[in-house]
Amino acid sequence: MPTDRLTGLALFAFVMSITPGPNNLMALTSGANFGFRRTTPHMLGVALGFAVMAALVGLGVGQTLMRIPLAHEILRWGGLAYMLFLAARLLGLGGAGAGGQAAGAREGRPMRFAEAAAFQWVNPKAWVAALGAVATYVGPGDVAAGALMVGAVFALVCLPCIAAWGGFGAALSAWLAAPGRMRLFNTVMAGLLLLSLAPIVFE
Repeated sequence: MPTDRLTGLALFAFVMSITPGPNNLMALTSGANFGFRRTTPHMLGVALGFAVMAALVGLGVGQTLMRIPLAHEILRWGGLAYMLFLAARLLGLGGAGAGGQAAGAREGRPMRFAEAAAFQWVNPKAWVAALGAVATYVGPGDVAAGALMVGAVFALVCLPCIAAWGGFGAALSAWLAAPGRMRLFNTVMAGLLLLSLAPIVFE
């Protein structure tokens, strides 16, 4: 891949990875509720799961799925149902307890690596990023190499971006320890997650 195209891809990956979306909102919330260390598998699952997804999209899997109406509808409504489930789970987390972590966090758990990786396939922002990167930066003469490069660049760029969101959430945990703040925070995050469903609902 030419240097100028690689630079453009890295900038595109940074913008898509650092801006708010379902992945970052969930990492922020997980960091606040469970701490940075316990959120690490979640963040690794996002970065590596999306990298694999982007590479497979570049190799033609994404385009094939999008041409199958049933597969497209399953991904669309499956994503909607799963994000509704995540929002409900956020609302189920309790107020803050000792150490700034939510009382409900002692009963709940952060998202696992495999869950975060699988979530990329029903995340509308992930599809926009993967399809946009492949369409823009993978040339017709180097599809396989270009697809693998897209995946590698996103893995390198996405991990520190998602870690920044998780770290920010963990940094907020002490402030959120005040009575009622954690519940309010989780409610707001659930609302923002529901707002991110607009691309699915109004597609």
